Amino acid sequence: MHWLWVLIVGGVIGAIAGAITSKGKSMGWIYNVIAGLVGSSIGQALLGSWGPQVAGMALIPSIIGAVILVAVVSFFVGKK
Repeated sequence: MHWLWVLIVGGVIGAIAGAITSKGKSMGWIYNVIAGLVGSSIGQALLGSWGPQVAGMALIPSIIGAVILVAVVSFFVGKK
């Protein structure tokens, strides 16, 4: 059951990051989950595990990490 919550929270974090960077409409739900999970790892590695936590992920560092990930990926993969 824990993995289900991790995937749901990862998808929400990825969707928030996509909305902040205005790339949310072009991202699918699988990319949202991947961006949320990888961004959560990046954010917590860079910023630590402070703030509210859901499913083992600190929300604020996770969202910041996901925003960084989405911005970097969209810079390299974005349409020219």
